[in-house]
Formats: sequence, C-alpha cells, structure tokens
Amino acid sequence: MLKTRSNTRQNHLKLARQIVDYALENGLGEGDHLPEMILSNACGVSRTPIRSALKILEINNIVIRREEEGYFLKIHPEVAVSGGMAQLEDVEDSLANRILKDRAERRIADVQSVSALVRRYEEPRSSVLNALKILSADGIVAQLPGRAWAFQPILDTPNALRDSLSFRLILEPQAISAPGFAMDSQKAGMMRQQMEEMLARHEDEISNTAFLRLDCAFHSLIAEGSGNRFIRGALLAHHRLRSTTQEDQSIPDFRLRQALEEHLDIFDSLERSQHQLAADQMVLHLRRSQIRRPQAANRGIRPLSQGTIG
Repeated sequence: MLKTRSNTRQNHLKLARQIVDYALENGLGEGDHLPEMILSNACGVSRTPIRSALKILEINNIVIRREEEGYFLKIHPEVAVSGGMAQLEDVEDSLANRILKDRAERRIADVQSVSALVRRYEEPRSSVLNALKILSADGIVAQLPGRAWAFQPILDTPNALRDSLSFRLILEPQAISAPGFAMDSQKAGMMRQQMEEMLARHEDEISNTAFLRLDCAFHSLIAEGSGNRFIRGALLAHHRLRSTTQEDQSIPDFRLRQALEEHLDIFDSLERSQHQLAADQMVLHLRRSQIRRPQAANRGIRPLSQGTIG
C-alpha cells in the first residue's frame, strides 16, 4: 500500500501518480472501479483533491468517468506508468518551460495570478498550478499571500550575469570538494563522447546553441553530484535559469574549444577521484568565463548575453 500523507494541498499531479501506483500495486486492470473513498484512505487526503487528481487522469485518457458510478480505469496501470503518466509529466514540464521562456523574454510581468496564466496559455487550472509548482521547486517562482505568484530575478542583464558567475565561483568548486561528491558515470561517459565529437568538428562548425546546451548540462551534472543537498539544489535551480538566457550569444570558436577541453580535464580529475584538483580547475574555468563578461545592449530592448560561457 501507499504511504499515507496528511497534506491535503499536495500537488495534484503527484496525487494522480499515486492513484496509478495504487491501482498497479493492488492488481487493478482496465475497466476496474476506482472508488473515491478508498483512494482517499489510501492516499491520506480528503476526497476533494482525489477528485482533482482523477480529473487530471481523465483529461489524459487514463481513467473514464461514468455518470452516477464514478471513475474507472480506461487503460491498464502498467500502460499508464509507461506511457500515459510519462506523457502527462511532459505536458506539465512543457508548460513550465513555456512560462519560463516567456518570463525570460519579458512577455509576462514579475507577478502573475493563476487565472491570468490560465487565460494566456489556454490550459486547465490544474496544469498551470502544477507547472508553477515545478518552477517553485527550482526556486524560480514563489507563491505570495493570496493567489499570486512572483518570479525571482533572472539572468537578463550584464550585472545579473556577472553576479551569476560570482555566485557560481563560490558554489561550484564547493559542490565538488564538499564530502560525498558522486558523479553519475554513465551520464558523464555520454557527455564526454558528445564533447569529443564536438571538438572533432572543423573550425567554426561548432554550433553555439548546441555548445551552450551541452555546457549547461555539464554544470548541472556537476551540481547533481554534490554531497551537499543545499548546494545541489541552489545550483540546479540556477542552471535552469541559465538555460533560458543563453540563446542569443556569439562565442569565438577558440573559446568554445577551450571550454570543452576544460570540461574534459575536470572529468578526467573526477574520474581519478582528484576532487580538489577538479575544484581548482572549475575555478580557473569560471574565471576565464568571467573575463569575457557581456556588454550591455542599450537600445531600449532586453540586453542580450554575448560571450558568457562556462
């Protein structure tokens, strides 16, 4: 059975996953009834959030509602776990990314109501709330008293980018040198291969966009390996912010290649368990990026970040 939870305000998407897990664990199949009261007791919440979660599953064709009878499984729970729920999570992540991109492009204001976002994106209220909670978990948005949500500062000015690099110079080396660092070797191996393939390309054939995506993935992987949960959380949230403000950059080919070589050197040191050396290499890597701070665009439009990598 699922562990009971008393928090009646928990994420409805998470509760929808719990319902599918409950059905799977109890051998339910296509066409079986999902009584609200039993689900309420199993999940440790009232029937109101159970109904909201069932509605999410209904919208995504995992359950079906019959008038006067309640909800029934439309597909087998195993199919839901492998397909439907994964697709549902993609929908919420996609909406979160759309909101974040619009925020980075200043299409939406610092403070937003759920109702305004529902109208803007033409998505169900539950999906908007779930997307906001995804962003909230990353420290990108915070709920204010009442029903409003406030976005945290983003990396859209030269000063913000400078502060970003200073912040990372403090935390990223510590992420490596703090006790308990453990890198995902499988992810690192795949990333190393991508970097080597990129370096093998001819001059000026490295796409800035592809490099920046790989660069952010590299630094996120380092953050994931930190043994300090607070450093890990802060850096992962920050790198998600970085990923939305790096699209309009022009970086010289030699610096792209230099940065890739620096990434590989850090990987080499980590694979040899030379964590302090890797931390020192990270400091050098970020300082080289700091030297190439972007210049402000001053024509009444959002400044573009140019030349900041690492």
